[in-house]
Amino acid sequence: MIEIDLTQRQLDILRKIIEEYTNTGLPVGSELLEKKYKIGASPATIRNEMVVLAKKGYLSKSYFSSGRIPTAKAYRLYIQHMMEPSDLSTAEAVGLKNSIWDDRKEFHRLLQNSTRVLALKTKLLCVALSREGDLYYSGIANILNFQEFLEEEEKLPAIFSKFEDDMFWTHIIKRIEKLQEDLMVFLGEDDLQDPTFENLAGVMAEFQGRLTSGYIGVVGTKRIYYDEVIPKVKYMSSLLSEILVNEGY
Repeated sequence: MIEIDLTQRQLDILRKIIEEYTNTGLPVGSELLEKKYKIGASPATIRNEMVVLAKKGYLSKSYFSSGRIPTAKAYRLYIQHMMEPSDLSTAEAVGLKNSIWDDRKEFHRLLQNSTRVLALKTKLLCVALSREGDLYYSGIANILNFQEFLEEEEKLPAIFSKFEDDMFWTHIIKRIEKLQEDLMVFLGEDDLQDPTFENLAGVMAEFQGRLTSGYIGVVGTKRIYYDEVIPKVKYMSSLLSEILVNEGY
């Protein structure tokens, strides 16, 4: 858990930078913040605060402009202390359940269809991994919707190759288990220890039956909409647990 070491104004500025970058994928400058958001400070003051945020590891400088980009540390702080998760509506919950209910009698079809449904609902890559090492994924083309990956096209073959490698996901799962958390957010090179995956991020949650267990989650870039994605991943994992227990898996 990240401790908050920022003033309220710095937190406000960081939140707006994260929101702006999440929406646009573009580096954020002080002039834009002053004009677009009600921060109550001059561009010079905002610029000075952004320097402090950068020194503390929350912002990095873009190679293409004078703007700044939120780091993995910034997103982790946002998720842990600043984000307000969206509630999953009753209609959304019922829709997710109905989408996989007919596959409840067959474990492999259940997991494969769950990844397909979650990929459609989040517009991200969805992955499920059973404790036995079976890998299921859907929506790999959704990765191409993020300009960060398109700007580093030379990395795509290596990234896609890893997506199809169950050992890659097993490595992530092992990190989850060490943290002993029901939900894990992994953010770029900080968590994956490979510069190839600097822009990669994802949310994984555990499902648990009587005889089997595993993880299901989604993958995109660090600027995915965590407030919308996390409730869907949590619900799908709890739904899988319920079905597996009821069906005796």
